[in-house]
Amino acid sequence: MAAASVSTPRSATSEAMERTSQWVFSQDLPSDIVVQIGKVTFQLHKFMLVAKSGLIRRKVMESERVDLGRVDLSEVPGGADVFEKAAKFCYGLNFEISVNNVVALRCAAEYLQMTEEYCRGNLVQRTEEFIGQAALKTLPSAVALLRSCDAPDLLASAEHAGIVGRSVDVISLKACNEANFPTRSPSDWWAGELSSLSPTSFQKILARMKSRGAAPKSLATAIVAYVEKSLPDLLPLSAGALSSTPCGDSRTRQRGLLESLVSILPPDRDAPLPVGFICCLLRAAIFLGASAACRRELEGRASVFLDQATVADLLTVTLDYSGDRVVDIDSARRIVAGFAEREASAGGGMLYGAGFNGVSCSPAVQKVARTVDSFLAEIATDDELSVSKFASIAGALPKSARRFDDDLYRAVDIYLKAHSELDEIEREKVCSVMDPLKLSYEARLHASQNKRLPLQIVLHALYYDQLQLRSGEEAGAAVAGIREPSLKVDVSLIRENEALRSELAKMKMYVSDMQRGGGGGGQGMSGVKVAGSKKSFFSSVSRTLGKFNPFKQAGSKDTSNIDDGEPVTKPRRRRFSLS
Repeated sequence: MAAASVSTPRSATSEAMERTSQWVFSQDLPSDIVVQIGKVTFQLHKFMLVAKSGLIRRKVMESERVDLGRVDLSEVPGGADVFEKAAKFCYGLNFEISVNNVVALRCAAEYLQMTEEYCRGNLVQRTEEFIGQAALKTLPSAVALLRSCDAPDLLASAEHAGIVGRSVDVISLKACNEANFPTRSPSDWWAGELSSLSPTSFQKILARMKSRGAAPKSLATAIVAYVEKSLPDLLPLSAGALSSTPCGDSRTRQRGLLESLVSILPPDRDAPLPVGFICCLLRAAIFLGASAACRRELEGRASVFLDQATVADLLTVTLDYSGDRVVDIDSARRIVAGFAEREASAGGGMLYGAGFNGVSCSPAVQKVARTVDSFLAEIATDDELSVSKFASIAGALPKSARRFDDDLYRAVDIYLKAHSELDEIEREKVCSVMDPLKLSYEARLHASQNKRLPLQIVLHALYYDQLQLRSGEEAGAAVAGIREPSLKVDVSLIRENEALRSELAKMKMYVSDMQRGGGGGGQGMSGVKVAGSKKSFFSSVSRTLGKFNPFKQAGSKDTSNIDDGEPVTKPRRRRFSLS
C-alpha cells in the first residue's frame, strides 16, 4: 500500500532527491548548497546556480556567512516542480516546455532573475521565444496559455510579465476573425474554446472583442456557449428534469459561479442574449437560491425582449425542473410588469387614436398580451395558484393592451373550472381582469351560457349586444352578408333583442304613467297593453333590471384588494329603477 509521497519533510526530500540524484551527482562533486522550497529540499551546486540566476548569486554574495549552505526560495512561482525545471536548465539538461508549464517557467525565471544579463539565451529569453513562436500562434494554445495564468500563485506574476495582456489580445483577435470568417466546422467552434476560461478571463476577452468591433451576435454566441459549458445540468434549453440534484458544496459552488457569470454579462445593447436563454438562467437562479440582485438583473433582461418570448419561456421561469408544479409566479409577474413600464415610458406601447374602443396598441404589446394570456391558460389548472396570483399576472398589462379578450376569457374559464370551490366574490375577482365588452361574438355567446361566470359578467355579455344593435334595415343587411352556418343563430338573437327592447319601452311608459297619475295603478295602465302570459328568457331578464345595473356595477363589491384567505361576504344587491 503506497503512502503519500509528500506527507512529511523527509518523504518530500526523498522524492526530490530521487528526481534530481541522477543529474546532480553526475557532476562528480559534492553538493554545497541546499535550496528549500516549502517542505521540499534540493541539494545542488552553487557554481551551477549562480552562473544563470541573479537572485541566488546575490544571496550568496550578500550572505554574512563565508560558506552559505542553505537558501529558502519558497516564494518561487510554481513551487518545487517548476524550480526543479529551472535547476535543470542551470545544469544544461533538457526538459519539455509546453503551453501548460511555460507560464510558470516564465514567472519563475523572472523571480530567479535568469535574464540575459547573466547568461545569453537564459530561461527568460527561452520562455519568451516559446510563447511568441508557439503558444500564441493558434486560438486553442493561446486559450490554454491564458488558462494557466489563472493559478493563484501565478496570476500576479503573469500580469506583471505581460503574459495575460498579450494572451487576451491574441485570443480576442483570433475569436473575432473566426466569428467573421470561420475556418472550421461548426462555425461557432471558437466560442467553445473560450468556455474553458475563468469568469474573470472570459470577461476580459469579451471587453477586448467589443473594443475590436465584434458584432453583438458574436458576443451573445460566446456567452451562451460559456454558460452552457459552466452549468450544463442547470441550463437545459429543452424541458426535462435534473439528472441529479446538487447539494452542499456543489450547490454553493454553482450559485457562486452563476452569480459571477450574471455580474459580467455585457449590456443588452452590446450582446442581446436570446430571451429563452435568459429564462433558463433565471430558473437556475431561482433553483439555486441566488441573490436578489442576480435575479432582478435577469428579470430586467428578460423584460427587454419579452415580445420575442414564447409561452414555453415563461413556463421555464415559473415551473420546476420537472415541469409539473408552479414554484415561482412573482418573477414572471415582474417580467411582464417591467415590459409594460418600459413600453409606457418609451411612449410606444399605447397609441391613442382610431382603433377598437378608441385605443390601439403597438404590435409588440399585442404579441406580449397574447403570450401572457396563453401562459395563464397553461398554469390555470395548478391547484396552488391563488386568485391573487392569477389576477396579478393578468393585471400586469393594462386592459387596453388587448384588442379582444377572447384568450384571456379562455384562461379565466379554465381557472374557474379547475377551482370550482371559489365563492362568488372570488369568482368576481378572477373575472375582473377581463372586459366582457371586448369579447368577440362567439365568446359572448359562450359566456352567456357559462354557469361558472358570475351573473354580472353574463349580463355584461348580453347587454353589449343591445348597445351594438342597429336598425332593422342595417341588421337585415348585416344578416344577409353572414355565411349560411351562422344565419339562423344571428337572426334569432336579433329577434330576441328586439323583443327585449320592446319590453323595456313598455316598462318605461308604465313607470311614466305611474308618476303622472300620482301612483294610481289603474290610470297608469290606460294606455298600456300588458304583454301576454308567454314567457321568454329575455322577459325574465327584463324583470331583473330593477335589481342589476350591468354597466355601473353599483351593487357589486369591489374585489380588487381582496387578499387570499381573507373571509369574504356576499355582495349586497341593491335595486335600481328605470327612468
